[in-house]
Amino acid sequence: MDDEYEKLFRRLNPPRVVIDNEACKNATVVRVDSANKHGILLEVVQVLTDLNLIITKAYISSDGGWFMDVFNVTDEDGSKITDETILDYIRQSLGSESCFASSMRSVGVKPPMDHTVIELTGSDRPGLLSEVSAVLTHLKCNVMNAEVWTHNTRVAAVMQVTDEDTGSAITDPERLSTIKKLLCTVLRGSNHSRGAKTVVSHGLTHTDRRLHQMMFADRDYERLDDDVLDDKQRPDVSVVNLYDKDYSVVTIRSKDRSKLLFDTLCTLTDMDYVVFHANVDAEGPEAYQEYYVRHIDGSPVNSDAEKQRVIQCLEAAIERRVSEGLKLELCTTDRVGLLSDVTRIFRENSLSVKRAEVRTRAGKALNTFYVRDASGYHVDSETIDSIRKVIGRTILKVKNTPDGSKAVPQDSSTRFLFGGLFKSRSFVNFGLVRSCS
Repeated sequence: MDDEYEKLFRRLNPPRVVIDNEACKNATVVRVDSANKHGILLEVVQVLTDLNLIITKAYISSDGGWFMDVFNVTDEDGSKITDETILDYIRQSLGSESCFASSMRSVGVKPPMDHTVIELTGSDRPGLLSEVSAVLTHLKCNVMNAEVWTHNTRVAAVMQVTDEDTGSAITDPERLSTIKKLLCTVLRGSNHSRGAKTVVSHGLTHTDRRLHQMMFADRDYERLDDDVLDDKQRPDVSVVNLYDKDYSVVTIRSKDRSKLLFDTLCTLTDMDYVVFHANVDAEGPEAYQEYYVRHIDGSPVNSDAEKQRVIQCLEAAIERRVSEGLKLELCTTDRVGLLSDVTRIFRENSLSVKRAEVRTRAGKALNTFYVRDASGYHVDSETIDSIRKVIGRTILKVKNTPDGSKAVPQDSSTRFLFGGLFKSRSFVNFGLVRSCS
């Protein structure tokens, strides 16, 4: 009954989207007015973020049954949005035509495709991505797309795979069970650490949204006693209560980066907090976010323990996407086992993958890896140069050099060995499968 009432209310009060390229000198202004519902703010920000738009300023107000959001956005080059295709998509996605769409619908959530989604969580360790991808290759699974995050000794991954022979989703229950057991065995490793989990599905998945949910559920925000991260590197998060208004005010100051607003809103939503008002300013190198929130039950933050948990969870939400280490980009013709071969070479050269983005487009593999050495330090330039000689200098490129590392030469007349090396596949014998119940 409540659902039918909500549909009627939204039909009588459809969302209104106004896009203005004249109101601001250096940004496109997007204003959304709509009937209010829990999570709608995250939906709006998700649409803008999935289009790779940069939100430089935002004002949010959602008291009562109505909410109004105003966003100043630019493209990745800092220019106004003039592409009519993008502007029309924003209007359709956030406007009246979106009234009855599922909250999962956005440009980042594609219609059902012919692939299987594998979600993994567990303890991070050097070489883990290599072991996981080797298992998938051994089981004749082709990794089409994948996203891997690591934070605070934990790892989460969302991988889209297809059957090597048919190029379609894997549906055989017995085979899916074998995949789950083998992957869970690898995640647990030799120490049977907490929280190793493998989930296989065929539904809609917004990858970044799921990664936040998975790591939050895995409690990656719980810091270890020996965590020595410099406080100066952490976001500045504070929580105070306005007792006369029954709000809690959450203030965040951190280094600005892409998708920062989306990341913080994911965690506030997962913690069942409702944002009533907010101001966001990310025009400089530092981003400032201020949220007036209440718990979904209507109460503000009630205790020091709850306050500390909010701070830790928001710190974790911001840190998960921080790109640690040396950024390497690989672009070559895609094939089954490519990810396994590349990550095996990383592992054999004592590199640890801290974050990875795997994409397949029109037969091309477009992969990004953020790597450190197995001890967590910067990678020696000679090691990277050696790896690039094996894979091919035009295929694997260095995109940034961390402080303290020597610049890695990008061009060389060294013969490219990638093609010959990767034509042959080597599989790892993982022995007997142990129970993962």
